[in-house]
Amino acid sequence: MGRAGADRRPTRTASGLAIALLSAFSFGLAGPFAAALLAVGWSPLAVALGRLAGTAVLLGVPLALVFARGWRPRAGHLRAVVVYGIVPLAGAQVCYFNAVDHLSVGVALLIEYTAPVLLLGWMWARGGARPKPATLLGAALAVAGLVLVLDVARGAEFDVVGVLWGLAAAVCLAAYFRLSADASDENGPPALVLTAGGAIVGSAVVVLVGAVGLLPLTATTTPIALAGWTAPWWVGVVLVAALSTTLAYLTGIAAVGRLGSRLASFVGLSEVLFAVLGAWWLVSQRPTPTQVAGGVLVVAAIALIRWAEPPP
Repeated sequence: MGRAGADRRPTRTASGLAIALLSAFSFGLAGPFAAALLAVGWSPLAVALGRLAGTAVLLGVPLALVFARGWRPRAGHLRAVVVYGIVPLAGAQVCYFNAVDHLSVGVALLIEYTAPVLLLGWMWARGGARPKPATLLGAALAVAGLVLVLDVARGAEFDVVGVLWGLAAAVCLAAYFRLSADASDENGPPALVLTAGGAIVGSAVVVLVGAVGLLPLTATTTPIALAGWTAPWWVGVVLVAALSTTLAYLTGIAAVGRLGSRLASFVGLSEVLFAVLGAWWLVSQRPTPTQVAGGVLVVAAIALIRWAEPPP
């Protein structure tokens, strides 16, 4: 029995790494797909709606099967789904896509990836334990890397609006980490219910924001350009919903089950690499050498923080 378990462990780890890389690849391409839609007149809010509504449709059948097999929500599940839909899903997508509308995909994603630094600062400010020296070093490196990514010293155009949207996305991502930690026990809703239900709630929130005029909700049927090819507009919507959301979340959940949250989170850092390469290939956004150096520094800093402060 013990020998059989030991023999299965390397195989399980290898498959987990492959699944985690697939998840990071899928997540990383969300920015390039969104950039292609934004370039032909889609508003960031419309791109977010396409991503969330498409996910809700794709996960509708699995969600119905969960209920058909007898699962019923418990007290507190509805609140968890609503908060998850509003902040990590609707909030993060709208803010990130608005950042992509003003900045390159790589820069927008790296700003969003400062979320662990913001989360540590928030927990420290609330009276928690002082972060470890390695954590503080990682935070300092992340800030230094972000300065290089913005390329301000070289005189690059500094888009304040884009940076603010990116920081707002980082706040939403920090909330996602906190909510995921709180909902990881057996009393929380299943991951599929949380994702599908959150996508439904997030879609409703996005429609409401557009209906009251807080942000424009506009879309076009103009063909999009991807990797030098012309494709119908709906191809971009399907790709961002099916590949970069539904597949990304489901494979991410599977990867955590095989690797554990800490190792899976380290592998997930490859999302930044896939996003930069995807933006270069799909929408011709080539980073400068300074931005590449800054990106490496930010990723290294986040890895150091995750090593020093393992998730609960």
